[in-house]
Amino acid sequence: MKVAVLDINGKDTGRKADLSQDVFAIEPNNHAVYLDVKQYLANQRQGTHKAKERAEISGSTRKIKKQKGTGTARAGSIKSGVFKGGGRMFGPRPRNYSFKLNKNVKRLARKSALSIKAGEQSIVVLEDFNFDTVKTKNFTAILKALNLENKKSLFVLGASNNNVYLSSRNLQGSEVVTSSELNTYKILNANQVVLLEGALEGIETNLSK
Repeated sequence: MKVAVLDINGKDTGRKADLSQDVFAIEPNNHAVYLDVKQYLANQRQGTHKAKERAEISGSTRKIKKQKGTGTARAGSIKSGVFKGGGRMFGPRPRNYSFKLNKNVKRLARKSALSIKAGEQSIVVLEDFNFDTVKTKNFTAILKALNLENKKSLFVLGASNNNVYLSSRNLQGSEVVTSSELNTYKILNANQVVLLEGALEGIETNLSK
């Protein structure tokens, strides 16, 4: 699968990048994609929610009315959840939402997501670049050259580059990750996936195992 390599000005360099059929052109597995996205979102949850139950409420322990003869239901504690100011019945408790997912399923999901984007022609291959200093203006110029100013974009680097990462951090619609940080949710959440040449080998190595 041949894709033109662009420079940071959005111009064709005349070179072609060869995208692996085993990574960018498979039959997408929707269930694997669903599971991987579900796991990613579950892992973002802190799970610190908590409501006070009747044992944790401050209040009198006196029986509030006699057992029989009132014509209403019996009641023994003002801290019961049926009364105003009482404890919460079956309220949320702190818990861990994360769950285990097989590595092969995660790998299949990421290949499926990349294949979906490739099928939508939403993948761009860009030549490797670097910034001498941290400047958001430099990164904005690249977005403008690629017509990505008002779109969600995901830039995938071959290796960590602090200047490029920090230059993009203030831009809400753009995200920069390395090939080892790539995940299904981020791929699908972006309107355009921009792969730097140096990231292709790492992506294919990680997903072809």
